Amino acid sequence: MCCVSLYDEVSVEFGVDKTSVVCNSSKVPTDDSNLTVIAAKIFFKQLNKNENVKILIDKKIPVAAGLGGGSSNAASILLGLNHYYNSPFPMDELISMGLSIVADVPFFIFQKPALATGIGEKLEAYKKLKPFKILLIYPGISVSTSDIYKNLNLGLTKCKKKLRNLFSGEQNFEVDQHLCNDLETVTASRYSDIIEAKEALLYYGARGALMSGSGPAVFGLFSDSDKAQSAYHNIAKNNKWELFLADMLI
Repeated sequence: MCCVSLYDEVSVEFGVDKTSVVCNSSKVPTDDSNLTVIAAKIFFKQLNKNENVKILIDKKIPVAAGLGGGSSNAASILLGLNHYYNSPFPMDELISMGLSIVADVPFFIFQKPALATGIGEKLEAYKKLKPFKILLIYPGISVSTSDIYKNLNLGLTKCKKKLRNLFSGEQNFEVDQHLCNDLETVTASRYSDIIEAKEALLYYGARGALMSGSGPAVFGLFSDSDKAQSAYHNIAKNNKWELFLADMLI
C-alpha cells in the first residue's frame, strides 16, 4: 500500500455542542455514519472527555472509488486530535482505534509505504518502491465494495502466490511481476470501463495499470512526468472520465 498526492483537506472547529461534519460533496454522508465523526467519537471516548468538534471536508478524492478517501480522513482526525491534545496516545493505540473503524484506517495512520497483511492491520514498512508518476482514472461509476467482496471466488485468487516473494520485504517492487488485484476480476466483469481504462493507460505509455481496491478507480504507473502528462491529455480528449495526476509519497 502506498499513499499518493491526491488528498482531501480536513479541518476541525472546537467548542461546539455536537460533533458534526460538513462536506462540499453531496455524495458524502454528513450524519453519524461518516467515518470522521466515528473517529472523533472514538478518540474522545478513549480520552475520557466529553468534547465535540465540527469537521469540515474539502473533497478532492472521488467518493467510493477504491482509493481510501473516507479512511484517510478518519485517520487524519485521529492524528490531528492526538496532536491537538499533546499526543496522549502512542501510535499503536491510534492504530487500534483506526482498526475499529475500517480495516485500512491503520495504514493511513502508519503514514509510510507498507506491506499489509491480515485484513490490512498488520503493517510492515516497505522501502523498495520506485517513485513512479501516477495517472488515476475515475470512470464515474458506482461500485459497492461489499458486493464485490461477496462475489470474489477465493478458489480463483492468484495474487497471494504471485506476491509471495515480495512479502519477504527483500525484493524490489517490479511492475511486470507484482501488479495484481484479485478484486479486479469481479469488478471488471461487471463494468467494461475498468478494462477500457487499463487499456488506455497502457496504450499511452504506462509501465503497468491496475484497478485500485474494489474499484472503480484505475491507476497507471509512468516512468516520468512527461509521459504521464501526455497520457493525461490524450485520454482526456477521448473520454468523459475524471483524471488525476499524482506522485507516490515514498
